[in-house]
Amino acid sequence: MSIDGILLVDKPEGISSARVVSIIKRRLNVKKVGHTGTLDPFATGLLPIAVGKATRLSRFYLGGNKAYEATVKLGEKTDTYDKTGEVVATAEPGCVDSLTPELIRAAVAEFQGEQEQVAPAFSALKHNGVPLYKLARQGKIVTKPPRQIHISDICVTRVELPEVDISVSCSGGTYIRSLAYDLGENLSCGAHLSALRRTSSGIFDISRAVTLDAIQEMDPETLASHILPPSQCVPFFPKLVVDEDAARKIGYGQALSTEEVGQVTDPTAEYIRLVDDNDHLLALVSPDKTGLTYNYCCVFIS
Repeated sequence: MSIDGILLVDKPEGISSARVVSIIKRRLNVKKVGHTGTLDPFATGLLPIAVGKATRLSRFYLGGNKAYEATVKLGEKTDTYDKTGEVVATAEPGCVDSLTPELIRAAVAEFQGEQEQVAPAFSALKHNGVPLYKLARQGKIVTKPPRQIHISDICVTRVELPEVDISVSCSGGTYIRSLAYDLGENLSCGAHLSALRRTSSGIFDISRAVTLDAIQEMDPETLASHILPPSQCVPFFPKLVVDEDAARKIGYGQALSTEEVGQVTDPTAEYIRLVDDNDHLLALVSPDKTGLTYNYCCVFIS
């Protein structure tokens, strides 16, 4: 039986995203498994895992909006901008204690909106094909040009100095480690990220996630029941229900005309879901330049 879809995992601290993928692959005994956006080993929370043919959908999630709960420790800078690094600078005595909750909230609020952000030197971004963190471990610190990000919502949820908890909703590609570092700079005391939990990623929410401990206790059939079917994983694309003849053509990779399949009401739709009567995703297609036929993007039957 083919197992395809997205499994929402609540990743614990101290394990890499790649290790979670390996565990899921072994538990389900499937060849194709991959995450749709990594979490650092010290981070916890939502890690969507694509299984089987749903790995073809991964690219549609990488740039999606994210939400996090984070703890920032004021008064200490680290080389990685988080708790896993070495402390490279500390604040003057009394500096952190002099900060009021009102001052901290005001500083945090300044990060809301469009802005440029510099990625940490210890990150997976690449320079000449080499991840920055590998270069940094060799003592070669590379600073990439700032990238445009958007923080749609940010607020302070707890102040117990030297710790500050913040809630962040942001665009994909935002580094919460860099945000913690920049907050420390704005408050003139230095800071690093001491805890991070992702609570949402695109359309997916932590409330539907399964813990890794629970996953390792489940039999493959029970685990498979927690996997969201492909059609539910891309609801942001309009859909067309096709008949058996069209489904057969899809299976053979034959050309599909808009006349036989139909058209969606949104003329700007880049991709369209083709589903059967049971809402099983058969293919993602896009209209060609003439608007008379569809081009295949991903096919889920064969």
